[in-house]
Amino acid sequence: MQGNTINILKKRRNALLEYWMNAQMADEGLREDLISNEELRASSEELVDTLLSSLSEETLTNTDSSDFDPVLEILAGISITRARQGFSPRETGLFVLGLKEALLQVLGEELKDTPSELYDATLKVSRMMDSLSIVTFETFIKGREEVILRQTDEMAEISTPVIRVWDGILALPIIGTLDSSRTQVVMENLLQEIVETGSGIAILDISGVPAVDSLVAQHLIKTVSATRLMGAECIISGIRPEIAQTIVHLGIDLSSIITKASLASALRFAFANLNLEVRKVNRERTTTRQF
Repeated sequence: MQGNTINILKKRRNALLEYWMNAQMADEGLREDLISNEELRASSEELVDTLLSSLSEETLTNTDSSDFDPVLEILAGISITRARQGFSPRETGLFVLGLKEALLQVLGEELKDTPSELYDATLKVSRMMDSLSIVTFETFIKGREEVILRQTDEMAEISTPVIRVWDGILALPIIGTLDSSRTQVVMENLLQEIVETGSGIAILDISGVPAVDSLVAQHLIKTVSATRLMGAECIISGIRPEIAQTIVHLGIDLSSIITKASLASALRFAFANLNLEVRKVNRERTTTRQF
């Protein structure tokens, strides 16, 4: 009976593919902005051909069989690609469930005169496709997590720019919450820039940090310590009144660290430390009379 089911599906390959494609093209949620019709047909055809070539009496009832690995690889590739392209989990799941509907439609047409055989074939194919749907969802979630982690890393790098404000002076404005992973990025970027520029002073500006607790303070202290080990002095600027009160209330000792209320104050201190002086020059305006 299983052999008959497999033979039917292989014999009706073209009809099966067309049923599935027609259903996808008629779907109101078709994402032509993310995938072209040609790409959709190519991926659908590849999955159908690989599925049919892998079907056997064993794989029909056991998707964990090694003979089904090519199908799982294609599904994994489709899921990860769709996660990166911006498809939703629902849209990706419906892609596979649509194939299930096409398979059942073909079986219904071929076995309509033998209800018991149709029931048995429908049950086995449904279980097989449900198992493949689960694999698709699991792989999609992994792909989406990879995208989120990559975007998080990119945002962390963008949000921690090291600025060379003067020869020998670096500034790193920190905006947002400072956690362990971000502190690591801050330290790596800052230390790398100190090595490349040979700067002797680094300014950490926390004006954009919404709140400072004991954990954030510890992260700042670690960054300052790492900077000093590289032979540079570190200044923390942007100490607002509420942050100063919080630090005192928590009993955090920052007495060994140079702190300033603003970035301008930190720059003045850095200039003085490097024996630099910035003065305003008054230039006389000259006027030309026309006769």
